[in-house]
Amino acid sequence: MKKKTRLIHGGLFGDEATGAVSTPIYQVSTYKQQGVGVHKGYEYSRTGNPTRFALEELIKDLEGGERGFAFASGMAAITAVMMLFNKGDHILLTDDVYGGTFRVITKVLNRFGLEATFVDTSDLENVKKEIKPNTKAIYLETPTNPLLKISDIEAISGIAKEKGLLTIVDNTFSTPYWQTPIALGANIVLHSATKYIGGHSDVVAGLAVADSAALADELHFVQNSTGGILGPQDSWLLIRGIKTLGVRMEETENNAGKIVDFLQKHPAVTKVYYPGIASHPNHHIAKKQSGGFGGMISFDVGSAEKADQVFSKIKYFTLAESLGAVESLISIPARMTHASIPVERRAELGITEGLIRISVGLEDAEDLIEDLNQALEN
Repeated sequence: MKKKTRLIHGGLFGDEATGAVSTPIYQVSTYKQQGVGVHKGYEYSRTGNPTRFALEELIKDLEGGERGFAFASGMAAITAVMMLFNKGDHILLTDDVYGGTFRVITKVLNRFGLEATFVDTSDLENVKKEIKPNTKAIYLETPTNPLLKISDIEAISGIAKEKGLLTIVDNTFSTPYWQTPIALGANIVLHSATKYIGGHSDVVAGLAVADSAALADELHFVQNSTGGILGPQDSWLLIRGIKTLGVRMEETENNAGKIVDFLQKHPAVTKVYYPGIASHPNHHIAKKQSGGFGGMISFDVGSAEKADQVFSKIKYFTLAESLGAVESLISIPARMTHASIPVERRAELGITEGLIRISVGLEDAEDLIEDLNQALEN
């Protein structure tokens, strides 16, 4: 089955009971039992819901895993996965992670004795050097948010397997349409499904996929115990969004390529970050492990003042948090998505006050380029 066909026919197609081609929304909390412990597969919707299950089966098929899980947000999914570990365990994470991931690791989960080191995982030697006796997992974002660094999933998964570690990959930017980490050796894949998978700025959700039955059982135990599950209405919205994921990802990338060409030539732009650029440090790895380069672009205009001037002039790009929607969004990570990261840490990473991140949408590329051009003038 080809990718676009799987987006529509993967998982559980339609409803066998009625013939409906769209999975019904089972807005229900509990289920009638024929006897104590005797039921039709569902007993309480925190444990399982038919609409959520249809979504979980679909993301499982798309990522090529053993079992999928749907959560109330991307952060709920990340937190649940981190709850697989114990006090004193050590996790190695990509340094350039989403600010919310950095925050939950360093401000919340550290309270329970979970240790973490943030390292540039785009360099394999850095990864090898930072593995400790108590390291249990390597957590990757690739491409990263917001500097779009690329880590070699297959190589790092190989290192992890040699050491008996799990490999966890946040696949939000690429989606399973462009990149399937489990096929490259990863054990768990995560998504902020709020972004490209939902695709329409109308749902907040998180997804996770495990590569084995044993790992899936552990993750389901955490999900059911802590209760951060996705509701049936939002599950249905994600199923609907996934059906158009392929055409959206392709059109977004087409627009992004044209915008990157424009930005690279503009005198007001000091640097452009995009894995599709041949000079990107790990462009060859991006080409090897992904089917596309995506619709996220970061570029630097040199200062916070110049960035604010861009924001004051922009018309078609909406100044807002989030990404991956049909409408183009623009943000300054240092003061928005990554504001929770300390100033000195942002400086080390290169997340400057003049760094602008754009999420390219489905508008006409010429309109978007004209908009950026007028905003960058003077």
